[in-house]
Amino acid sequence: MTKPMTRQTTGRLAGLALAAGLLLLGGCQTEKPVELPPFYRDLARVNASIDQQAALQMINQYRQNNGLGLLTLDPTLGAIAQSQARAIAEADSIRASLEPQNQLKTRLSAIGETKTDAVENVSAGYRTLAEAFSGWRESPGHNKVMLDPRATRMGIATTFAPNSKYKVFWSLVLASAPQ
Repeated sequence: MTKPMTRQTTGRLAGLALAAGLLLLGGCQTEKPVELPPFYRDLARVNASIDQQAALQMINQYRQNNGLGLLTLDPTLGAIAQSQARAIAEADSIRASLEPQNQLKTRLSAIGETKTDAVENVSAGYRTLAEAFSGWRESPGHNKVMLDPRATRMGIATTFAPNSKYKVFWSLVLASAPQ
């Protein structure tokens, strides 16, 4: 003789059936890998490049929070930043930025911007944009560059140096309108 089902037993069975159904449905779905935000992407790899828009957005938000005007990306400043990042990576030292040919004023003069107000951050060892930004923000000298009130344009670049202990070299150039 079988025992009659009570409401409690029926409720438990229904709950188990629902849970089993959900598990089966869950197994049918393909999981999308969660994409890492661009400011957390590791740039210490061959062919890695910084997300220019993410960098601009991050720095602009910081400037806006500090009552300053927004910047625009400038491809010419980006090229100047890239040349600096390469130079310091090849030398395996940010001190290479002090060489006469690598100084910002020299690089701006080479493109005809002899009277432009400009500033630059160079650094090495930060593997992500978030790390570089945080490091710059915490360093009074680097922070001053990001918060330069004359700046209206920006260029940023990295270079990967696989044989360096630093791995990633950075240059951020901010400048006023060309003069």
